[in-house]
Amino acid sequence: MSVEIDITGLPPEHILFRPTPLAELCAALHALAEPDHHPGLKTWVASTLAGLPRELAGRLHEARLMWGSTFSDVFVPFAGVPARRGLPGATLAEDLDVLDQLDDERFVASALEFTCAAPHDRRGPSPLADAAERARVLELAAARGPGQQDFTRRLLTDPPAIRAWVRRLLEDCDEAFFADVWRRVHGELAADARHKTELLHRKGLPAAIAEVSPALSLTGDGRRLVVDKMAVGATSALDPATGPGITFVPSRLGWPHLLVLHAQGWRPVVTYPVAAADLPQASSVQEVQERLEAVVHPARIRLVRFLARAPHTTGELATATGLTAPEVSRHLAVLRKAGLVTTRRRARYAEHQLLVRPVARLGSDFLESILR
Repeated sequence: MSVEIDITGLPPEHILFRPTPLAELCAALHALAEPDHHPGLKTWVASTLAGLPRELAGRLHEARLMWGSTFSDVFVPFAGVPARRGLPGATLAEDLDVLDQLDDERFVASALEFTCAAPHDRRGPSPLADAAERARVLELAAARGPGQQDFTRRLLTDPPAIRAWVRRLLEDCDEAFFADVWRRVHGELAADARHKTELLHRKGLPAAIAEVSPALSLTGDGRRLVVDKMAVGATSALDPATGPGITFVPSRLGWPHLLVLHAQGWRPVVTYPVAAADLPQASSVQEVQERLEAVVHPARIRLVRFLARAPHTTGELATATGLTAPEVSRHLAVLRKAGLVTTRRRARYAEHQLLVRPVARLGSDFLESILR
C-alpha cells in the first residue's frame, strides 16, 4: 500500500522545501486534540491546555474535525492556489491571506475531510449543491457530537461567515500560544529546509528524500515518488492546471505523522517530521504477544489505521473497509479483548477508539505506519 506521485521529468527548481506556519499550527492543534499521538509533547500539551481561555477552548472543540481525525488541506492552502507556485506564506498572516483565496467549494470540501469514508483523491458531489451529500455529511458530523454537527451545518449554510470565524479562531490561537511556538521552531524548520534544498541540488532527489523519511523512495526508473503508507492513492506533480511541482514541508510538532496531499486539483505536498519523540517503555511479553495476535489479521490492521485517526462508528468502518457491520463488530471484539480498542456510547451512536499508548508499545514502526 502506498501513495504515488508522478514526477516524470520534473526539474529540481520545481521541487521545494519550505516551512509554513499554518501547517505547523495545524500540527499543534492536532497534538492538543489527540495528545496520545504525541507522547513527546506531553508537557507542552498539558501546559498549553491549562493556559487556554475557556472560550477559545470551546471554539477549538467546535472546529476540531479539521485537525482531530484528519489534517484538513485548508492548512496548506498554497497547494490549491496555482498562482502561489507551491510557495507557502512566510508568516501566519500571509498564509491566512492565501487561505482566503480558496473558493468556497474547495474550502468546504477540504474542511469536511473528517471521515474515513471520504476518498481523498476522488471528489464526490459538493454538499453545497447536492442534497444527498449534504445529508450524509451532517449525519457523519452528528457522530462527532453536537458542537461539530452545528459547526458543519453552519459551514454548509453560510461558508463566508464560517471562513471568517475560522480565520479569527486561528488568529486567536496565534495570540494565545502559537506565536511563541513558531518563534521557537521556525529556525530549526528553516535550517532543515535549506539543508535538504542543498542536498537536492548537490546530490539529487534520491539523497534529499532519503533524509526526509525512510518511508519515501523513488521507483527504479525515477518517474514516481512512492510514499509508504497504509493507504492507496496517486497524483501527479505535472498537472498544468496547478503548475508543475511538489512541495515538502518540515514539521517539528508533527511526529509521527507523514502527510501526503494527493487531492485532485491540488499541488502535491508532503509534510514530514524533522524529529521523533520518545515512545513509552515496552509492555510485557505476554501483552505484546496477545496484541500482535490481535492485529495480525489484515482487516484488523485496516480498522486500527482508521481508529488511530479518530473515533468511528461501526457503520463508518464498514463503509470504509467494505466489510459488513457484523464482520466489523467481530474484529472490534478481538481488538477490545487485547486492550487496543475502547467503545463508548454518545447519544444514539457507539464510537470505537484506538488506545494509542498500548499500540505505541508494540513498536514505533507499527505506530508510525498506522498514523501516516
